[in-house]
Amino acid sequence: MGSIEVRNPLLSKKLKRTETRLLIIDDNQIRFNKICDLLTTSEHQLHAFLLDDLQTFEKQLQLNWDIVIFGRAYDLKYEQALSLIRLSKQPELPLILLKPDNYEPNQYVSYIRKGVYDVANLDFPDRFYLSLLRALSFSRLNQGQQHLMQELENVQTQAQAWVSESNKAVAIIQEGIHIEANKEYLHLFGLKSEDEIIGLPLLDVLQPQDLNDFKLRFKKISQGQLDQGRFELTTLNSHVQTNPLKIEFLAAIEDDALQITIELNQSENTASAQPTVAQVEAPAAQPNTYQLINRTIAKQPADFNALVLFSLASCPESIFQQDWATSNTYFSNIHSFLKEQTNVPLFKVNHALYAGLFQGSSESVLESKLIGLSALSKPQLLGVNQQTFPLNLRMGYTLIQHNIKDEQQFQQLIEQAYNTALPSGQEQNNIELNPIAHPHIELMDSHLNLQEHSSLLKALQKSLERGEIHLKYQQLYDKQDSNLYTYEVTSGFIYNNAWQDITSIRELADDPEFSIKLDRWILVEACKQLHNFITQYPDAKIIVNLNKEVLFSDRTFPAFIAKLITIVGSKQSHPLILQFSEEDIAKNLNDAQKYTAQLIQSGAEISLREFGNSIYSESILNQMSINHVTLHPQLTKMLDSDKSTEELQERINHFHEIKATQMLLRELNNMTMFANAWNVEARYLQGDYFQKKLDHLIDVQDQ
Repeated sequence: MGSIEVRNPLLSKKLKRTETRLLIIDDNQIRFNKICDLLTTSEHQLHAFLLDDLQTFEKQLQLNWDIVIFGRAYDLKYEQALSLIRLSKQPELPLILLKPDNYEPNQYVSYIRKGVYDVANLDFPDRFYLSLLRALSFSRLNQGQQHLMQELENVQTQAQAWVSESNKAVAIIQEGIHIEANKEYLHLFGLKSEDEIIGLPLLDVLQPQDLNDFKLRFKKISQGQLDQGRFELTTLNSHVQTNPLKIEFLAAIEDDALQITIELNQSENTASAQPTVAQVEAPAAQPNTYQLINRTIAKQPADFNALVLFSLASCPESIFQQDWATSNTYFSNIHSFLKEQTNVPLFKVNHALYAGLFQGSSESVLESKLIGLSALSKPQLLGVNQQTFPLNLRMGYTLIQHNIKDEQQFQQLIEQAYNTALPSGQEQNNIELNPIAHPHIELMDSHLNLQEHSSLLKALQKSLERGEIHLKYQQLYDKQDSNLYTYEVTSGFIYNNAWQDITSIRELADDPEFSIKLDRWILVEACKQLHNFITQYPDAKIIVNLNKEVLFSDRTFPAFIAKLITIVGSKQSHPLILQFSEEDIAKNLNDAQKYTAQLIQSGAEISLREFGNSIYSESILNQMSINHVTLHPQLTKMLDSDKSTEELQERINHFHEIKATQMLLRELNNMTMFANAWNVEARYLQGDYFQKKLDHLIDVQDQ
């Protein structure tokens, strides 16, 4: 029996017709040459770039590549490379890992789960080449999909702009049935409302004279042969005044749907039926906002969708007293602020009105996202050209059941959203522990009357009374990829048009009772967010920064924490981590040992911030039960250079020898510091580069 040759499409010449762009991270020129020779001898057009350092990799990620190949590098690990790729403009760029020296086959799955596309062995050139082809095919498919989606959007925009300009009769057909139609289409066939045509078969409306010819043509069109979609049809429909009808079928946004357009003659429409040369050659007109929303839903469908409307509740007079550039930038920066705070598609309705598309796999997940937005209703600050100005937002929402049909329906949805407040999560009322209850306070001798308070403390009290304290949430990057939803909570308020961090207000030590009241309020509000957020992410945890008074002076605090953890309702064993200043702990280590032990018994974990830069750090590690430490900012700055990074690692090693705690590096606000942090044994990374401080809990990797 003769053998049958099976041709693998991966081995065709299709992938060789365009230039293959390889970014190779390795310290070995010989391996680089071997990879290049392997591709060039297989007739690939090749552009390859070799690097072995972080800074060059950072620069090259600004360009477009097909594949990243990772071998060895002095100051770059494959995990670093993966994390930087995810945060780049090509987040799905495949990375092939050259087989590490200590590689075991049973490790393969763990590498893939971390994000490696494949682990390949250059000692077996044929297998390596096939791995490259698979990665190249995947990369080209991704790039092709992005290109086609952009082209489709351009074509649809042109078609819709043409239809809008010429006022054509238009309908959407799905499986031969009408699902939408504009007023011109209804008028053409003698119908008064869209309700009359929805559900009607296309044949019943068009009533073609040559039925068989139309059926054959429509079958081809439905199979995607749109070159058959432009023709003339003689209709038997008595309502149509002119024959034949000039018909064109186009692809519609909806799945498996077609758009039918019919040209209207001059008596029915004075607009030109055909586009002019200028219209054809001109750039595509911008689609309407509702069309952009429809396309976004088509590209990333979800079972539940909501439009959230963001508008100005008030506009600061001071902004109109600035020059034009500042005033204009203020309004344009609203979009940036909302994009940062929501991480969802945003659509500009007018100069100071934006609509955000929120989606969920279930009604409860969508509702959880909407409830979390309520924090943005507090007075905000908007940065403009080194200045800050007040920003007060009004929010509302409406659910979207289907595609938005036209501008009229979109305006109705905007009106509904404007007049419908966000869900408040009434079920959270059971988490209303009374943070202002009278706890058993010790060390009250230093209590000051309100009249004696500083102006800053008075402003803080008023801000608390109005519920205008801001809680800021910042997601941690877990280098072990196991605790992805841990967030640090900081707090502050706006005073004299500037941000004030509550943990840095030393005057709070003069009034322990108020400090305790404030920290309890912060804990309750943070736990409300956590209680709501675990609907989306059950593994979520929070690290809440607190002042020393609630630890040393509130004897009912452990019971308060135990009740709070119970009401949060998390399935995690320790969803709440309480973080105190190392300096405050060092000043009263004996009491700190006793009181933190009580909190641990109540179900919380303990963390220290600004850790590791004092003479007390080692003794604190030796004597206290601590789960986490956030390293001091001075230690973080050591990531600026390779030499000081090595010194930082030595200090971290010393701390780990004393006690194995989870270490966090914060304020990693650029790629260099974020990447250098991978070269030290701190598990958690945090900073503006990964996620800025936000007013509510979201996952930056969700989109």
